[in-house]
Parts: sequence; structure tokens; C-alpha cells
Amino acid sequence: MEDTLASTEPSRKDLIHALHDAQERHGHVPAEAIAAIARRLRITETDVYGVLTFYKAFSLEPKGRHVVTICSGTACHVRGAARIIEEFERALDVPAGRTTPDREFTLETVNCVGACALGPIVIIDGDYHGQAKAAEIPKLVEDCRCRSRGQAPCGGGKPEDAPVDAGPGPSPRRQPGGG
Repeated sequence: MEDTLASTEPSRKDLIHALHDAQERHGHVPAEAIAAIARRLRITETDVYGVLTFYKAFSLEPKGRHVVTICSGTACHVRGAARIIEEFERALDVPAGRTTPDREFTLETVNCVGACALGPIVIIDGDYHGQAKAAEIPKLVEDCRCRSRGQAPCGGGKPEDAPVDAGPGPSPRRQPGGG
């Protein structure tokens, strides 16, 4: 992060870039990074924290190896997103917005991912799983665990269970604002 900021004159316009750099380096934005960014840009830590907490792309806590994002927007909600969230909370034994103690999974919700026709939609490590069903959740979780052990997805499945390509663009977990 200091490398990123050292090449330019300190300016508030570099704040988001510095936050991205810190998150990329640490997996989250730790308190030491907030202090360093504030010093270098000559702004208050409160200013840094305000931007950091405004955008869903940034996290104050380390994220898990697998990031599970569930859309809870209107179209997904009416198609059962609440049930999908509950099933993931049960399968991972962690509430939405938290990371499992072993740091294997982070479960998060967003207001909309812009793939309403595919709802309810689950995004796991950037892979879109459209028209998700509660009965599929254990398989999705097990597939992640298998990949963590260096195995192919081991939950079985059919070709139609493959992730949906929702089009070009960055993963929603990297999108500012979350919706």
C-alpha cells in the first residue's frame, strides 16, 4: 500500500485505490492500513472509515476462502431468497454477514446483483448459480469443501447444475455499493 501511495502526491482521490490495495494485500482492511492511509493522504481515519464502510467491496474483517453472496433484491426475495439464506446459515452454521471460525466461508447478502431473471441467485467465488433451490445448498457447500481439499467438486450433479454465466464484468463482491 505504501508503494501505491508513494508514487504520487497525497490526494484524497487516491483513497479508494489505496483501500483496494490494502484489501488485496491483507484480505481485508486492517486498522493499521486505515491509519497508514489516513497519514499518507493527510485525511482523518474517520474519513477513511466512512468510505471503507460505505462500499460493500471492502471488509474490516478477513473473508473466508470461499465467499458466498446471496441476492436479496426484490425479484430474488419473491422467488425465495430468504429460504436460500436460511439454508446457507444452517449449512455453514454462521449468520449472513459473518465468516466461519475456520475462515473457510464468508456468507453475505447484497441488495441486487442485476441478474433478476435468474433469481434467486447465489454467487460462490464469482460463479453464478441461478434459480437456486434450498435442496441444492448442501451440494454447493460440499463442492466448495472438496475444492479446498484440492479435489474436483464432489457433490455429484448434472451439467445443468453448473454455474451460470451472467455475462461480462467483475464479480458482484467487488462491486462498490452492493446494488
